[in-house]
This record gives sequence, structure tokens and C-alpha cells, in this order.
Amino acid sequence: MKFNELIRRKSLDRLAADATRSGNLPLKRSLGAWDLTSLGIGAVIGAGIFAVIGTAAAGGASQNGAGPAVSLSFVITAIACAFCAFCYAEFASIVPIAGSAYTYSYATLGETVAWIVGWVLILEYGIGNVAVAIGWSAYFDQLLHGLGIHIPAWLAVDWRSAHQAAGAALAAGGSVPSHMAKALEAWNTAPAIGGIHVIFNVLAGGVVAFITWILVIGVKESARFNNVMVVLKLLILVFFIVVGAMYVKPSNWSPFMPNGFTGVWIGASLIFFAFIGFDAVSTAAEECRNPGRDMPIGIIASLGICTVIYVATAIVLTGIEPWQKLGVANPLASAFSSIGLDWAAGIVSLGAVISMTAVLLVFQLGQPRIFFAMSRDGLLPKYFARVHPKYRTPHVTTIWSGVAVGSIAAVTNINEMVELTNIGTLFAFVLVCAGILILRRTEPDRPRTFRTPLVPLIPLLGIAMCVYLMLGLPRATWLRFGLWLAAGIAVYFAYGYRHSLLKKRG
Repeated sequence: MKFNELIRRKSLDRLAADATRSGNLPLKRSLGAWDLTSLGIGAVIGAGIFAVIGTAAAGGASQNGAGPAVSLSFVITAIACAFCAFCYAEFASIVPIAGSAYTYSYATLGETVAWIVGWVLILEYGIGNVAVAIGWSAYFDQLLHGLGIHIPAWLAVDWRSAHQAAGAALAAGGSVPSHMAKALEAWNTAPAIGGIHVIFNVLAGGVVAFITWILVIGVKESARFNNVMVVLKLLILVFFIVVGAMYVKPSNWSPFMPNGFTGVWIGASLIFFAFIGFDAVSTAAEECRNPGRDMPIGIIASLGICTVIYVATAIVLTGIEPWQKLGVANPLASAFSSIGLDWAAGIVSLGAVISMTAVLLVFQLGQPRIFFAMSRDGLLPKYFARVHPKYRTPHVTTIWSGVAVGSIAAVTNINEMVELTNIGTLFAFVLVCAGILILRRTEPDRPRTFRTPLVPLIPLLGIAMCVYLMLGLPRATWLRFGLWLAAGIAVYFAYGYRHSLLKKRG
């Protein structure tokens, strides 16, 4: 094994040629600027604004969160994402190939780093979708309950949460906090086989199966489905802002920063989950009609629209309800319920279900295309590079991604999933920003329909802010991330390094 083999790069020209070489059935180019912007909004507005905002404001049991200054946490995170978005937009305009940050890293940082990025992106799209599916299940179950439809608790809760609730109840003499009541009910009512409680979140697994089917039949059909959901979720968030503004108590905003800037920093590290997804636009580059123009529009426009909506929502939410009471799974609906607007809380719950469905759609669109690109490069078996002859979608990777995400979501707890998603995405963002610095030096004359402004300042600021947010995550998350990276490197040397098409060509 030679060191130069580990850092071998695939040129931008070869990336484009490999995507269209004889024998590769191309993906169907059918997406425009609005479709891409809508995909970005669909991915971004979801579990973050409907759930994580409460944790970022209240800070959990220790109440060390941002408080009313959670709106400032949103601004800080948006600035960090904006720096990265400019870098993504430049790459997407000159490398309109499926694979997102994986493809960009292959062209600038070499094959080994590209593999690591692809492996890390599993955390963003795959593991992130697990967290969203679990959150979707909770909101959908709540919505069904309001309609008088009751799903057995053991079919709407993950096994780990139920086990934790049972342990907490045993330690507390039979009682648990209200937010664990559903999980305890699942444990107490679940059928048992050989002493093992059968608990399976069929709602989470079911919605992933439905989304997978939508994605297999066509990207344009998926985009239309997403466009409808995006319009609905924006209308519902505007509804929350307009109605909630009439019940704001300015006294709830004082003190504005109860835990100082440390609380704002912790809040920003957690709230980053609310911005994950704008980069998913770049995974659809190979299905865009005019990527040089439309990819930058989709990436930057979706991030800007979501930021404005987020800040307005945070200001109104913390004005309705004291920040100490926002550490619940459904803070927006809970805020309306606390002031007697149960009908409005129901509308918000419906909005959460719609929003998370859109996120599931876009994340499930992104993950298979990264696997597809890695397989096409020989780093994964050729089986995963198959394109459906009728629908022209990467159906094999789409189906297997759906099976994996749905199965894990049915039995897993949401908390660790969110933290792993954050650190994996931030790591990928750092490498994309570094890639722009390298590409400007190695290929300064390559035509660019979009150029990141103020290079090297913008990429360097993007790197610095992403590292800063990573440092705000728990030590346990760093340990899990390190183990994940170690496993990925092992897989690369066991298969990818030996089967790389770039290696075989010399």
C-alpha cells in the first residue's frame, strides 16, 4: 500500500465522464430551481423547529439552555450554515454529479477522505432520518389520539424508551415523569414471548416504507409530493407566528440570556439539527435540468427562507411560554395548549406531521444517491449502482436504505440519533469548506457559474464555526463518532481500497 494511493483524487472531468460513460443508465434530469428550493425547505423545516427548539431553549433537566435567546442561537447557526452553503453552491454548480460532499471530497481531498465523508454522511441522512421517523411517530400518534383513534402503545414506542421507562418506574416506586408515561404503558401492555417484551414502533417503520415507495417510482413524483407538503408546513408555521403573536407576554423575554452566552452556544449546537438538510439539495444535482444556475439558487434560497421562519417562530414561542417550560417533545403545540388554544395546538401537531414527512422524503432521497455514487466509483459493490429501467431512480440503494432506516427507527431512541447526526454533518461541512480552498488553488481557471464570495475568508469562517459548534456537543457523542469513523475506515480497507475503479485505472 502506497501513501499516494490513499490520497489519489478523481478529477472533475473524470467525475463527469464516469457519470455518463457507456453502460451507466443516467438518472432522469427533471428538477428546476423551485423544485430544488422546495427540497431544501422540505429537508430543513421539520423535527428541529417542532421539537428540538424546546430542548435548545430550556436545556433539559439542568435548564442550561439559551432561554429566550434561542432566537440568537438560530442566527449563529444560520451564519455558520450560510458560509458552508456558499461552498456547497460553488461545488454543485461545477460538479453536477450525485454524491454531494462525498463527490466534492473525491475531487479535492482524495479517495480516503471521500470515503470517510460518504461514511459520515450516513449519520446525516440515514441516522438523521431515524430520529425524524421516531419524532414523526410521536406526533402522528398524538394526532390520531385527538381524533379518537388509539394505537396500542407497544406499536407506537421504541423498545429502548419503554425499557428505560420501566427502569425509572421501578426506581421511583411505580411512577415516572409524564413524558415517559407512554413508554411505560408500552412496557406494561406489550405481549411477551419467552419473557421478552415485543415492542415495535410500527408507525415509524410504516412511514419510512411509504416514503421509500414514493422515491422508487420517480424523483419528479417525489418532488411534487414534497412541494405540496412544503406549502402546507410554511402555512402552518405562519399560522403559529400570527396567532401566537397575539398572546405574547414581553415579560417572558426577561432575562433574555439567562445562562449567558454559554447557554446560547449550547443552544446553537443543539439547534443545528434544525438546519440539517439544505445540503441535501446537492445530492439531486444529477437530476437537475440546469445545475449551474439552479443548484446555487436552491441551496441558498432554502436556507434563507428557513432562517427567517425559524427566528420569527423562536421569538413568538418564548414570548408565549416561559422558557423553563419548553423542554417538551412538542413545544409549539404545548405553548398553545398552555393558553387554552387546544384547537390551534391540533393544527400545529398536524403541521409537525406534514413537516417531518417532508424531511423523511428528502433525507431518504439523499442517502441512496450517496451510496449510488460510491458504488459507481467501485468503493461499494456494483449491485448498489443499479438504476431502475422504467423509473430511472437508484432503486436498489433506495430500497435498502428504507429497510435499514425503518428497522432501526422501530426500535431506537431519538436522543443519541440527533447528536450523532449533528456531529457527522458538521464534520462533512468542514471538509466541503476545505475543498473549496483546495480547488481554488489547484484549478483556479475552471469555469464557475457560481463563485463563493470572499475566498479564503468565507470557507475559513465556515470551518471555524462548524468546529466551534462541534465542541458544544457532549463527550459521549465524540466517542460514538470516533467509533463510527473507525468502523468506516475498516470497511474501506476491507473492500473499497481494493475495488476502487480509480486504483484499477492507475
